[in-house]
Amino acid sequence: MPALPPPTELRLDSATQALSLASGFEQPADRILQAFFRERHHLGRQDRAFVAEVVYAVLRRWRSLQARANTAVPRSLVLAALATVFGLSARALASLAGEDDVKGLAALRARASDALPPAVALDLPDWLYARLVSQSGAEDTSRLAQALNQPAPLDLRVNTLRCTREQALAVLRERGWSVEPTPWSPAGLRVAGHPALAREPLHLDGTLEVQDEGSQLLALLVAPRRRERVADFCAGAGGKTLALGALMQSTGSLYAMDISERRLRAFEPRLRRSGLSNVHPMLLASAADPRLKRLAGKFDRVLVDAPCSGLGTVRRNPDMKWRQGEAAVGEMAARQREILEAASRLLRPGGRLVYATCSLLAEENDAIVDGFLAASGAFRELDASAELAAQGVRDLHTGTRLRLLPHLHGTDGFFAAVLERSAG
Repeated sequence: MPALPPPTELRLDSATQALSLASGFEQPADRILQAFFRERHHLGRQDRAFVAEVVYAVLRRWRSLQARANTAVPRSLVLAALATVFGLSARALASLAGEDDVKGLAALRARASDALPPAVALDLPDWLYARLVSQSGAEDTSRLAQALNQPAPLDLRVNTLRCTREQALAVLRERGWSVEPTPWSPAGLRVAGHPALAREPLHLDGTLEVQDEGSQLLALLVAPRRRERVADFCAGAGGKTLALGALMQSTGSLYAMDISERRLRAFEPRLRRSGLSNVHPMLLASAADPRLKRLAGKFDRVLVDAPCSGLGTVRRNPDMKWRQGEAAVGEMAARQREILEAASRLLRPGGRLVYATCSLLAEENDAIVDGFLAASGAFRELDASAELAAQGVRDLHTGTRLRLLPHLHGTDGFFAAVLERSAG
């Protein structure tokens, strides 16, 4: 847990207000906090850091804090998080706590040793806890949930068109950053703390991009070669597109496809900074866009980072586990099947497709791939561990399909399968 700026009345009130907005779970918490800070120019950098850390801490421990505090009142939950998650003493909070607050903290301490149901203690919805236990067992689910309840580190990808990882590492360390190479990705850096990334020249000129190490490994699984035609079928804001372009050394043709005009617009400044000249953003009406028919069979590599529940990113988006429902997973699976089938038609014979999600659930991962392989007959599956080894990642063994988990690999939760179209 990062060091927290000391509490003040302003910070406590601001955190309470922000939590009141975020706890409706109608929008992503990061979007709510951005709007909250935009409207409150009087909050300084330390004030904002306090609010963000506390709000995210409460959202991570949403169920257990309510159970321990016996209330859903935002101010009480903020104080409960300060006492239990950040370890602030009663003395440190005394000047900020009213009479009701003091009673609430006393009751919190009295219940500290009370046993809670497993899903509550692990801060998971009941339905998600049951799904994970059925997949991996109670012990492994407990380790996973505990890892998901920790803040994620800041992972960066070095744009190797600009410089080497070693050069970027040396520059950042010289500037006082606490940074290390990531264990798996050859272009990754992992940063401790909260440096001022927005003002860092290497970030401003496109040398550094924020990207989880697991996401970087997906680009390595695609393994694009120079002068090939490659599609990032669900490009989103373009992080993996940029990684693919660097691997291609800005040669060939790289299509960044997405149905969201907003996401592709957000990608434009990142693309300009990257120095890539081989990227072609392409706005699609849907997975059945008629223009895709003209491109059928013309691509060497296709990445399908499918829209999903996003539950593998809960370290960064703790509200995700409260905003996602069981019914939405089934609806998402139908969409994923449609997208995978549409993307597969782009491949030439002998071409490679990587299907990936940042989900933890078999319904969005194995079930989609197994169903596709059974229905198609035109694809065979490659060994993901072997394919990564061929790209220089030799010590990561997760089986035929890539399965990355925070408690095992230090990354967000990712799944990927590598499929090759028959040459016949």
